[in-house]
Amino acid sequence: MASKVSTQKPGSKSPISKRPASAPAQSGAASDSEKSPGFTEPKLPAEAISLIEPKTKKVRKTTGAKARALPPISKIAAPPVEKKQPEPEPEPEAAAAPVEEIVVAKGEPEGAETAVTGEDGRRIVHIKPPIIVKELAEHLELKPFQLIADLMELNIFAAINQAIEPDIAAKVCEKHGAVFERDKRKSGEGVHKQEVVVVEPPPPPKVEKTADLDTRAPIITFMGHVDHGKTSLLDSIRKSRVVAGEAGGITQHIGAYSVEHGGQRITFLDTPGHAAFTAMRARGANVTDIAVIVVAADDGLMPQTVEAINHAKAARVTILVAINKIDLPAANPDRVKGQLQEKGLTPEDWGGDTICCEVSATKGTGIDRLLENMLLQAEVLELKANPDADARCTVIEAQLEPGRGPTGTVIVTTGTLRVGQPFICGNSWGKVKQLIDDQGKAVKEAGPATPVKVLGCSALPQAGDELLVMDSEKAARTLSEERVAEQRTEKLKAPQRATLENLFETLSDEAKKALKIVLKADVQGSLEATITSLRDIKTEKINLDIIHSGVGPITDSDVLLASASDAVIIGFGIKVEGSASVTSKREGVQIKLFSIIYELIDQVKESMTGMLDPELRESIVGHAEVKQVFSLSRGKVAGCQVTDGRIPRNARARVLRKKQPIYDGGLATLRRFQDEVKEVRAGLECGIRLGDFHEYEVGDIIQAYNLDKVPQQL
Repeated sequence: MASKVSTQKPGSKSPISKRPASAPAQSGAASDSEKSPGFTEPKLPAEAISLIEPKTKKVRKTTGAKARALPPISKIAAPPVEKKQPEPEPEPEAAAAPVEEIVVAKGEPEGAETAVTGEDGRRIVHIKPPIIVKELAEHLELKPFQLIADLMELNIFAAINQAIEPDIAAKVCEKHGAVFERDKRKSGEGVHKQEVVVVEPPPPPKVEKTADLDTRAPIITFMGHVDHGKTSLLDSIRKSRVVAGEAGGITQHIGAYSVEHGGQRITFLDTPGHAAFTAMRARGANVTDIAVIVVAADDGLMPQTVEAINHAKAARVTILVAINKIDLPAANPDRVKGQLQEKGLTPEDWGGDTICCEVSATKGTGIDRLLENMLLQAEVLELKANPDADARCTVIEAQLEPGRGPTGTVIVTTGTLRVGQPFICGNSWGKVKQLIDDQGKAVKEAGPATPVKVLGCSALPQAGDELLVMDSEKAARTLSEERVAEQRTEKLKAPQRATLENLFETLSDEAKKALKIVLKADVQGSLEATITSLRDIKTEKINLDIIHSGVGPITDSDVLLASASDAVIIGFGIKVEGSASVTSKREGVQIKLFSIIYELIDQVKESMTGMLDPELRESIVGHAEVKQVFSLSRGKVAGCQVTDGRIPRNARARVLRKKQPIYDGGLATLRRFQDEVKEVRAGLECGIRLGDFHEYEVGDIIQAYNLDKVPQQL
């Protein structure tokens, strides 16, 4: 149409119709400038047509060649009308392709997630935390003040730019007919990390396949009184000089050594004999297979010797006795054997089953016979372990070493411990950086019953902890953090130790009940009389275990033994040392002091009686006969008359029909007329409803009874 307008212009030097289509736009502009002013009126229709020309041009299909043609003169002549450059037409192939229409909900910001509708037709709102009030209002197509009003109804006062909890957002969405979907992320991508529950490896099965088991070396512990020659005897076996390196010539810590004799390997543990190391001596007895009680032939049985025997008996291990220092002039082995027989250890040459070997650590006398008896006992015990299983070790000593950090001396109980394995040990974790044997040499692995020093702990482990090999360092670290948090919580609580008053509460129902005591007296005669009186308490319902008895004041050693055994300390005619009193408060061990033996015996009897479960006895309090049955909205009620005794509201009741019980339960309702009463006596009428029982019949007897707890007698 623009071409028709241009052909009607008279006076032009060159007609526009003869201009080629590819002529530049500058030539057309120059020709318009040469026109006379009288001919400007015919341009008005062209300007009006140019206003609607973009729409007509958009609808009209053009070829690629026409799309690239120059714009008409009317557009050039009226530049103010053209505010935006027309977009180029798409190629025919692109125009033919289907275009996906994207619909953005009203009020949603550009770039927001597209609204989704669930199967039930409700809108699903999906917002990643934090959930801002303004953003939630836009997703729900609400004004922010409307959403704030909804939050105020829920007692939530939040501004337009504040965040709210997902639970609150879900309630608001539900009110407006929408469903709030919480954001779920993959593990390790943010605050919604999925926590993996780490469980420590299960204990090895009690019965393993015989093909998986191999014979292991026996673990033998040397125990006894201080200065009776335990370490010297071990030195003679190892041909070393350990005593020279100990402070004061006594053992201050547990030493672990491995020795070969006759082609077989033996693992030795040397425990301290001083009274201050009771807990360490007990730990050695719990790890060992065979306990060797070292007794000096010139001294005989001493307090720590008796205590070591008690520890070995409590651990239920095989006991061997080494009578040392037989080369001294004052040696009297027969006196030692007589003392052992008094403690229940009858020597073999006296007709018993306890092996006694007379040795001399300095002269080397009897060492070979002692080792042969050790191997013989180990062969009888048939000690075996699975070397291919995951390693499980027991920590017998731990210390901080310069340049090495926290280290732990362990005994491998099962499996094989290797360098590079991650482990969990008590509350600490780590990776085995290095293994050092008892000779100070680095080894790559340690099999069952092998003592090694482990390097690589994150913190100092506790002696007695179990070292377990884990699958990964991450699992070991996670389990360690959980244990530390649990220990921190336990520290806030008071220690719960057994006392004579609450011993019944602390005992497990499944365990066999036993009262454990540590008995100390002023003189030997009083001690023997007290022990005899306590053992005369005859009962099959509960046991009385005297785990240790001695003469003298109550010391730290007694408190530590009672703490390890969960026992109480009873003193007769003695006092408590100051340090032992402080230790007992720290450990939570109860100490009872008596000056009259009868009070002591009565207190122990009362404690043993209190540990017994009370008996339940039934006492009938009354009967009521059903006269009529009423059907109410809440169920059926029996209209009864009390024939004898009384019917209490808090009693139990059973329904008797022809003298046969058909229901047993509690009273739900007991009324006289419209009032709820506590009890109804004989001759009065009442309404009774029993629990969920509704099958009353006229003539039924309702029997009321109480269950009384009666304490048992020994």
